[in-house]
Amino acid sequence: MTASAFSLSALFPSEGFHVTKGEPVIGGLHGATRHFFCPHCMSWIFTRPEGLDQFVNVRTTMLDVAGPYAPFIETYTSEKLPWATTPAIHSFERFPAMELFGSFLAEYAERTR
Repeated sequence: MTASAFSLSALFPSEGFHVTKGEPVIGGLHGATRHFFCPHCMSWIFTRPEGLDQFVNVRTTMLDVAGPYAPFIETYTSEKLPWATTPAIHSFERFPAMELFGSFLAEYAERTR
């Protein structure tokens, strides 16, 4: 879906996120996790992850300023290219258990103060 070695996104609280222009459409995957795209150019804009309704995953390329956001967690490393590396603090072959997200949020908040 990214046509890249990386799929970069940033997790934001759902109540703090809203689309300000246009109406995104659901992309090719129509499962419980919903990926939303621009209806004109079909660029991937954001995802509403299954089981994390309180969060939305925004594609960092959609942010006006993405430079300050260094990877904190990397997932699906079981599928990564051998040369693809990130400075992420936490690394998982798949997704981490949902019950870990609270501690990740607290740790991230502490590190970015």
